[in-house]
Amino acid sequence: MAEPGPGSAGRRRPGPGGSQPVARMLDAAARRSVPLAGAALALLLLNTPLGLPGQAEMQPGILLGCVFFWSVFRPASMQAVPVFGLGVLCDLLGSQPVGVTALMLLLALACGRTWRGKLARLGFVAMWLVFAAVAAAALGLEWLLVSAIRLQPMPLLAPVFAWVLALGLYPLLSAACTWAHRTIANP
Repeated sequence: MAEPGPGSAGRRRPGPGGSQPVARMLDAAARRSVPLAGAALALLLLNTPLGLPGQAEMQPGILLGCVFFWSVFRPASMQAVPVFGLGVLCDLLGSQPVGVTALMLLLALACGRTWRGKLARLGFVAMWLVFAAVAAAALGLEWLLVSAIRLQPMPLLAPVFAWVLALGLYPLLSAACTWAHRTIANP
């Protein structure tokens, strides 16, 4: 059996129960949580009094954009139960009936996951157009549900304005999510 070389006295490699595997597991968990944590942070920031014009109307667009982007490029990080919880939190912080935003986000999640194989190969403009259709469907569902719950048709201007904001914010959101996907969330 060979003797340890000079300079190796007192150094041991961590075994199976060492701290290195635990650190890797924590690192992997932190990287997996970046998409959902980023969406939750955006939601909380948009509920602080920043004084931005249209701040409340930005919430659905930003949440839809986050859920849609990450469901295409990192579906394991966007699971249905946490996305539902994010939607319920948004409803509790805002003025929507509880569950409406959650259903809207689950629709975006389902569309992103279902078409993931095709969407991941598309260029940005095509992806943006698909997001425009998904956001229109989700915001239309929101309008329909709120109108049904309140037993009167709601004004159409609010979902149209939220849709226009979602389309305008998606390029910036996509750039930020792409950066995070390639850097801090990269396994």
